[in-house]
Amino acid sequence: MKIIDVQTYLVRPRWCFVEITTDEGYTGWGEAVIEGKASTVSTCVQEMKDYILGMNPLRIEYIWNLLYRGGFYRGGPIMMSAIAGIDQALWDIKGKYYDAPVYELMGGSCRDHMKVYSWIGGDRPSDVAKAALEKQKEGFKAIKMNATEELAMIDSYDKIEEVLERVASIRQAVGKSFGIALDFHGRVHKPMAKILAKKLEEFDPMFIEEPVLCENMEAFTEVARHSNIPIATGERLFSRWDFKRLLQIGCIDIIQPDLSHAGGITEVKKIASMAEAYDVAFAPHCPLGPIALSACLQVDATSYNAVIQEQSMGIHYNENSNSVLDYICNKEDLTFEDGKVRLPKLPGIGVEVNKELVIEESKNPHSWKNPVWHHKDGSIAEW
Repeated sequence: MKIIDVQTYLVRPRWCFVEITTDEGYTGWGEAVIEGKASTVSTCVQEMKDYILGMNPLRIEYIWNLLYRGGFYRGGPIMMSAIAGIDQALWDIKGKYYDAPVYELMGGSCRDHMKVYSWIGGDRPSDVAKAALEKQKEGFKAIKMNATEELAMIDSYDKIEEVLERVASIRQAVGKSFGIALDFHGRVHKPMAKILAKKLEEFDPMFIEEPVLCENMEAFTEVARHSNIPIATGERLFSRWDFKRLLQIGCIDIIQPDLSHAGGITEVKKIASMAEAYDVAFAPHCPLGPIALSACLQVDATSYNAVIQEQSMGIHYNENSNSVLDYICNKEDLTFEDGKVRLPKLPGIGVEVNKELVIEESKNPHSWKNPVWHHKDGSIAEW
């Protein structure tokens, strides 16, 4: 069997799908994207296409190493995202070839289902208590929200109080046992992160995410010193070598690699296993589409330290656009009940892609860009 074509499709709201076809009729799908740089990643996939045409798609480890180690320059968001989409599509082909879900080819599942959480609020969250209560009534056991809007390196305590009031309203609405995850989104610098982390303790959050950016990795230790809330991070890391440095710090509780950013199924399975050796939990980042979500579930199924899965149904980025389930025909396989999702059952990645919609969407490719925020003095703020 040989790879005969690699296609990419930009589809709303902000995703890039990869399709690999073979001479024996097997087709595999992946999701390769950096949000806001989808066209760039798509171009990178096409640059990598020449390396893999004519190759046996079942040789996934060889192809992964070819694409990663075969180039002098390696790593980073664009190249690792391109590899990720190709890798997912290759696993999809392999599962279909052997007529089994990917996780069955990776040793089989160690669990029956996966806990999921739902997003509430937006970039500038408001009325979050009502939204959290609605999610609780839908059966979810946990939610995540952006903790704050932009913060200067040293900012007003008024903004701190606004965060505390929002979280307090959620805790009061949903009770003590409901999970509340707070995403600092890298918007918070170390001086304010220490304050926020300490003051949020009384509300027993499930975790705080990206309390500082991973480029300031050494600051995690200081944030952890001021708070006992579990720290989650990793969506902006792209390889096992990036995560090696993070894990060696010793204060991270949950890693969040993205299967569409960090080298795909092949790489993230290895990252999850590395984390398990450090007694660190695994919760893949996934505010993306159905292929990415199903790829996450394949790795969740085989990873003992997987604790909860992000998903983007209802997330603010998908408003006024197609959503996750629109792009697949087997919608029932990605529905949630009692805050959990069943493991994929179709061969391969586990989704039957609605190719007709994908092609129609790609005729008018999206050009999604993240917002650019400013502080009051006109300087650029972290989004």
